[in-house]
Amino acid sequence: MHRLAATLLRQMLQTAIAAALPAQCLPAHLPPLPSNRLLVLGAGKAAAAMARVTEDHYGIPLEGLVVTRHGHGVACRSVQVMEAGHPLPDLYGQQAATHMVEMVRDLGADDLVLFLVSGGGSALLPLPAPGLSLDDKQAITRDLLKSGASIGEINIVRKHLSAIKGGRLAAAAWPARFLTLAISDVPGDDPAIIASGPGMADTSTCAQAQAILRHYGLPIPALDESPKPGDPRLQRAEARVIATAMASLNAAGTVAQAQGWQVLNLGDCIEGEARHVARVMAGMAKSIRHHGQPLAGPVALISGGETSVTLRGHGRGGRNTEFLLALALALDGLDGVYALAADTDGIDGSEDNAGALLTPDTLARAAKAGLNGAAMLDNNDAYGFFAALGDLVLTGPTRTNVNDFRVVLIP
Repeated sequence: MHRLAATLLRQMLQTAIAAALPAQCLPAHLPPLPSNRLLVLGAGKAAAAMARVTEDHYGIPLEGLVVTRHGHGVACRSVQVMEAGHPLPDLYGQQAATHMVEMVRDLGADDLVLFLVSGGGSALLPLPAPGLSLDDKQAITRDLLKSGASIGEINIVRKHLSAIKGGRLAAAAWPARFLTLAISDVPGDDPAIIASGPGMADTSTCAQAQAILRHYGLPIPALDESPKPGDPRLQRAEARVIATAMASLNAAGTVAQAQGWQVLNLGDCIEGEARHVARVMAGMAKSIRHHGQPLAGPVALISGGETSVTLRGHGRGGRNTEFLLALALALDGLDGVYALAADTDGIDGSEDNAGALLTPDTLARAAKAGLNGAAMLDNNDAYGFFAALGDLVLTGPTRTNVNDFRVVLIP
């Protein structure tokens, strides 16, 4: 059973990732060539791969620039690829964002900006608003990441610290047409939220950003209001979401169903502290295992979204490994239950693993190895826990991103 369950979990993850790869989801959405210039821009963990697919599709030299995370680059023939820091922004990202704004300023009404965006794009385009420095943005981003703020809250703040996000890039490109093609990593798949929406009008406000910073006890810098719906500079801006977490969850579910598992898909909007979400998932697994509710086993419990971690310790580990360690402790060796949690971009937070694997004997093996799971969770050291057991999931950069993928198998 151990080998079969572990194989199934990895197959489901691979299928979820494959459904969101640019080669799979992008070509059908690429528009006809415009009558004049086509400018290809992009930002995110999938941006370089999206640019290469775009080049292959049109088969001609293309003008453009995309920025992706360090290590997530793909060689392109004519589109320039830059790599920059994520989740903390760096000077390379600022340079890329500056170049993009400069590139769109001389466009005309017959030109088209094709903006290829995916998860991670917000941190990769750190062009500070007037009066702010990159150091300011780095400090605020670092504090928000440590605070446990949700990605939605972080992106609202980012939009009001930026000279490119929240519709500002599309506004700078006016009167050119501006088409955003997005691989979504956000619950709800709102293109105005993906990468903080450089090509979309922004409905959030400076007042909301101030309230978020105030809630987490953080300093409130001077903020810049973003373009709103109805802004004439955004009349020719549109967006299409071409890959979603839900589509990837559904694809993974078909793999489990083919092997005789019932699928309970909790959707792609699960947020909150990773360890709190884990306790809820453990409660559901126990109910299924002991009472056959809400479904009798065998059940594959699938979910996506983006949890958060409030850093209190000094260990290593992203939100998926933290979720899984908390799940192991809450399940306490529940017979027959296996689980996998991973980030579909292949990098859990800032580590080199996508996530980790949990087995019914995880805690027993940990005790034998002298590992104190509760203490390591308190120290935010889930990476160290699963690394010591040999249960990290290592995929390397996948060059896509539809956020977290979690599955719990309950016999």
